[in-house]
Amino acid sequence: MNETLTWILAAAAGLVLGAIFFGGLWWTVRIGLSSLHPAVWFLGSLVARMSIAIVGFYFVGRGNGLRLMACLLGFIIARFTVTMLTRATLSPKKCTTKEARHAS
Repeated sequence: MNETLTWILAAAAGLVLGAIFFGGLWWTVRIGLSSLHPAVWFLGSLVARMSIAIVGFYFVGRGNGLRLMACLLGFIIARFTVTMLTRATLSPKKCTTKEARHAS
C-alpha cells in the first residue's frame, strides 16, 4: 500500500511538472511572438522550464526507476491535457487566409 501511494504521488508530481513546463511554453509563445526581443523570451523560458523539470525529476526519482516512470507518465498526461486545453479552435468559416492556387 505504501508503494502504491508513492507511485501516485510521483505521478501527481509529474502532472504538476508537466503543467508548469507545457503551460509555460504556451505562455511563452503567446508573449514571445508579440515581443520586441522574442529570442530572449524563448531562450529564458527554455532554460527556466528545463531547469524546473530536470530538478523535479531528480528529486522525485531519487534513484528509483519506478517512481521516475510514474513521474514521466504524469508529465506526458499533463502534455496532452495542456495541449487539449490550449488548442486554438478556429473553424474554417472564420479563417481569413486564402488557399493557394495550385497548377492543374
